[in-house]
Amino acid sequence: MTAASTTTTAGSAARPRPGTGRTDALAGTGTLIRFALRRDRVRLPVWIAALLLGTLSTADSYAELYSAPEDRANAVKTMSSPAGLAMTGPRHYLDDYTFGAMLGHQMLGFVAVLVGLMSVLVIARHTRAEEETGRAELLRSAVVGRHAHLAAALAVALLANLVLALLLALGLTGLGIEGIGASGSLLYGACHAAVGLVFAAVAAVTVQVTAHARGATGMALAAIGVAYVLRAAGDSGPAGALSWLSPIGWTQRTYVYVDDDWWPLLLCLALAVACAAAGFVLSTRRDVGAGLRPERLGAPHASDALGTPLGFALRLHRGMFTGFGAGLFLMGAMYGSILGQADDMLKDIDQIQEALERLGGSSTAESFAAMIMVVVTAVAAVYVVMTALRPRTEETAGRAEPLLATALSRERWVGAHLAVAVGCGTLVLLLAGLGMGLAGAASTGDAVLVPELIGAALAYAPALWVTAGVATVLFGWFPRASAAAWAVPAYAFVVGYLGQILRFPDWMNNLSPFGHVPRLPAADMEWAPLLVLTAVAAGLVWLGLAGFRRRDLETK
Repeated sequence: MTAASTTTTAGSAARPRPGTGRTDALAGTGTLIRFALRRDRVRLPVWIAALLLGTLSTADSYAELYSAPEDRANAVKTMSSPAGLAMTGPRHYLDDYTFGAMLGHQMLGFVAVLVGLMSVLVIARHTRAEEETGRAELLRSAVVGRHAHLAAALAVALLANLVLALLLALGLTGLGIEGIGASGSLLYGACHAAVGLVFAAVAAVTVQVTAHARGATGMALAAIGVAYVLRAAGDSGPAGALSWLSPIGWTQRTYVYVDDDWWPLLLCLALAVACAAAGFVLSTRRDVGAGLRPERLGAPHASDALGTPLGFALRLHRGMFTGFGAGLFLMGAMYGSILGQADDMLKDIDQIQEALERLGGSSTAESFAAMIMVVVTAVAAVYVVMTALRPRTEETAGRAEPLLATALSRERWVGAHLAVAVGCGTLVLLLAGLGMGLAGAASTGDAVLVPELIGAALAYAPALWVTAGVATVLFGWFPRASAAAWAVPAYAFVVGYLGQILRFPDWMNNLSPFGHVPRLPAADMEWAPLLVLTAVAAGLVWLGLAGFRRRDLETK
């Protein structure tokens, strides 16, 4: 009787519309939304909480750092340079630099990138990744319509961004800081929701183009990078026309807490609707599991390197390495370009000056570079976590089992991915240090900064190796908790960078592997902590591999 009822229910849900001869394209959307929220019951709250708490703590720190009007006046002088505007936002915010204007100027463009990242990952996870694992095809063979997966993913992204917007509006209003009122806070939250929806819709297009979730995510992240670069180039230029080509620039043109203009968000809404509609249309032009871009034909015979575990791992990771390498080189160059102005920018900010003095260094440029290096290495740690957790992706997708059914041992298979994480992670650090060093030398006229900043970046390599070790332990012993490895780079950024300014206790810094690295070029080189970190990394890798040998594979 149960089977008959189930069959009847399924048949009713999948019954063709009268006169159309086809099923409802959105059938099952509500169920998929509930399922996606169930799967993301931890991920999305963590994302939202991190973005919310980071914004609230920053707004509160502004009220302490720039409590006197002359402090804000000095900040206007330092932020009005082209390099300062490229790092923050349009010049109009500087006309009345209240705490609210400061928040919109310095934080809105930066957090918009993170909100875009959250939205892109949501779309890719619940659309292309479902097709790549074969689950989407299985569901669509029954009662789920053609557009249900994409519609559900967009709905979840919309809900996450609206919740974030509401919490930002309530939280900022509740701080009671002068210049941060209720109406401006509501617009500030709406800006985040608007830019998040834009990049969610962009991801709805990219997941149609390629057959792989990582490729679709990379294309969408490249769009975020282009939007940020256009915004930075426009804000640092005389006319600012390029900023009008970027959705991040549109949100900043609301001039939140200054003019509170809502109309630029209509541009975000229009672009989001257009891209989402394009995503639905393009999804009808391809087969399930395939992409619009045809797969390139490979060579008739694999190279000798591709026949080895390491060579195959390098092939899998080369696209992500190229993207992170180029991105961190540019990121380092952006930070390096303002080293020559660091003294003027920071001389009147007491708490930052105290943080720089604690770091030491013969000049403000060196101390500031040592502080900023934590941010760069935290981004490099993101790459390491993604690479080190690739075996988990291969396992859940069912591709690890046939590989390990051959003569390939578990240690060699995981070890190849770890070798890429460790080796390419170190190369990414080198590129970041090179970019910062070259731009810093051009900004300050001191060529010595090039080898100094390369060495400062490479000093963090053992901390990256520990990060890879933590990911390996989680994968080997607690595979379902592998996502907890993301706490390492997140904690390193919050405590290593913000903690220097907000004076977090030393014990919090000591909990992070990055907290034990000497802050070159401001501090003196110390080899002992780096050797200890290397030993800890080796121990964690050994422990993780031991766990992987002892547990069962997740099979399909």
